[in-house]
Amino acid sequence: MMHSTRIYLFGVFVLIAASKANAQSDPLATATPPVTPRTDTGIASQSAIATRLPPGVNQAAKDAIDRGLAYLARAQDRRGAWTNRAQIGAYPVAMSALAGIALLMDGNTTTQGRYAPQVDRAVNYLLRSVNPNGLISSVDEEARSMYGHGFSMLFLSQVYGMMEEPVRAKQIHEVLSKSVVLTGRAQSPAGGWIYTPDSGGDEGSVTVTQVQALRSCRTAGVSVPKDVIDKAMDYLAQSQNSDGGIRYSLRQRGGESRPPLAAAAVCCWYNAGEYENPRAKRALDFAKQKIQGGVNNGGHDFYMNLYYAQALYVGSDPLWNEYYTKRRDYLLTQQAADGSWNGDGVGDVYGTAVALIILQLPYNQLPIMQR
Repeated sequence: MMHSTRIYLFGVFVLIAASKANAQSDPLATATPPVTPRTDTGIASQSAIATRLPPGVNQAAKDAIDRGLAYLARAQDRRGAWTNRAQIGAYPVAMSALAGIALLMDGNTTTQGRYAPQVDRAVNYLLRSVNPNGLISSVDEEARSMYGHGFSMLFLSQVYGMMEEPVRAKQIHEVLSKSVVLTGRAQSPAGGWIYTPDSGGDEGSVTVTQVQALRSCRTAGVSVPKDVIDKAMDYLAQSQNSDGGIRYSLRQRGGESRPPLAAAAVCCWYNAGEYENPRAKRALDFAKQKIQGGVNNGGHDFYMNLYYAQALYVGSDPLWNEYYTKRRDYLLTQQAADGSWNGDGVGDVYGTAVALIILQLPYNQLPIMQR
């Protein structure tokens, strides 16, 4: 299924920089302190963002970011959700989590920032989407529910770290705790995950989504079993081919290496604090050979650059500045007049959220994506 746009839509998202000092002792080590201005919510204030442009973000990029954020604000529906309007399905939970993450990167919380009302409504929508078994999904609209589940855990755990209302914080914590249990129960014997929680199979893109969500939950203070993470990391290691790339599934012996999954796997090793892991270095070298920032790399261009951008940024790779300049300039040429991006033909909400995540990385704003 990795051959389809549908899969590449959802393996999205990347990572936190864990403490290098604890890299070998704890694959869920605490993140290094941020270097950006912080408020007591753990996120830089909106005024701080408005008065500074970090290296790489020129005025044209800032204007494009502002237009994109305004588009997302307009596209949110009365439920508080965002829906994909392309042919592959609506996926409101997954789209809402991705759009919400893009808004968080602008310095918004549920109570602070220019798009605080939109973040607040997104949180409410996702909390209403929790099923009795802990799965976060609008089941009637999302056939591949583990993607939306993982992205929602990622988004809600970041919001939880900023929450100022004790009662609501407790509600989010309870939801995340149940969701972590669901994810652990859905893990395959090989250590990965696949599209639905009861399928028993596994593939790379869903596995990455769950690993990142679990990491974010753990950082927020939600209990995550270490053995679940260990099995997932071993799954990625065994899925690596001799050229450094990652194949679609561990079961796909001899399967071709996938550049997006290679970049995503790098992020997972970095997430575990393994910046010097030889496997991560080989996977990143493979991705560098296959992915370029200033051009359309093919049918999954937005997807693969989302992973690749974050791998370079979180790891402080020497290539980052050159790459970001090229990707920034390319994205500016692709933005529509209404402020949106159509990512890979998948849809405007997806494309806009992905483009905004990439463009806002230099702000070093969201804890899950800080250096």
